[in-house]
Amino acid sequence: MIKFAIKRILVSIPTLLAIITLVFFLVHMTPGNPFDGERALSAEALKSLMAQYRLDLPLWQQYIMYLNDLIHGNFGISMKYLGQSINSLLFPDNMGGFWVTLRISIYTMSVAVPIGILLGAYAGLHKNSWFDKMVVSGNIFFTAVPTMVTGPLAVLIFAVTLRVFPAGGWGDGDFMHLFLPVVVLILAYAPTIAFVMRGSIIEVLSSNYIRTAKAKGLPTKTILFKHAIKPALLPVISLLGPMFAGVLVGAVVTEQIFTLPGLGVLTTNAATNRDYNMIMAITILGSTLTIVFNIIVDLLYILLDPKIKQ
Repeated sequence: MIKFAIKRILVSIPTLLAIITLVFFLVHMTPGNPFDGERALSAEALKSLMAQYRLDLPLWQQYIMYLNDLIHGNFGISMKYLGQSINSLLFPDNMGGFWVTLRISIYTMSVAVPIGILLGAYAGLHKNSWFDKMVVSGNIFFTAVPTMVTGPLAVLIFAVTLRVFPAGGWGDGDFMHLFLPVVVLILAYAPTIAFVMRGSIIEVLSSNYIRTAKAKGLPTKTILFKHAIKPALLPVISLLGPMFAGVLVGAVVTEQIFTLPGLGVLTTNAATNRDYNMIMAITILGSTLTIVFNIIVDLLYILLDPKIKQ
């Protein structure tokens, strides 16, 4: 297991390096620079800023210096929040940035995963029932309706009309402020988990070894929990790795709707202000998390089905 994990990590390093290289050159090869919009800057001030952020150096030299900074865990200085390091903005000492998004993501997946698995398993066990049709329809509906629709709708109903929850803000990270954004994200991900689990349990229950177990007269509970549940969970596990990474770096719209001080605000500001260092940092962070969670998924695969190790 340890040898496999080390091998996967070593294989992932060239992939991450390729992503870093691609993002760096794509960002820096766009026309203009982050300070073009600053009309009030004098030629001397602009020259000073260009030198401060190394933008006056040849591109290959900037790249080598950026890699050196990354090796030492330094994402550089923000071009939007002048003088502030990317590390302090992404990982502040107080609650903000990545920590806000991480907290929301953990709450979301902690509820969405068990609910999705349970709903999908029950729907698969009762194929073509009214409940099964509801699960399928729910997945189609919430896949088609994005969070940019469900978020404002939740605010309109529960914050404006009923006045049960606040319309936005972080507060102290309390239940009242987190409930709506977490529910909106759960509705975005739980139906997909349920749909995948439903299809997986239907496929497993129609396999030959399950038919053999039924022919031997084994109880339904024994067949389900001893023979069917582990292989049925494999497709769900493969989905959860990229999904959790997606929640972490993809909750931009939800955080904007509920004015949460997470990665969403930083991503939007970086894109609109051409903050090269912040854009690269968030992209690299998202890519790293995706790789890490995919490695975790591979390890869980081996635990669920040792034959895969071969």
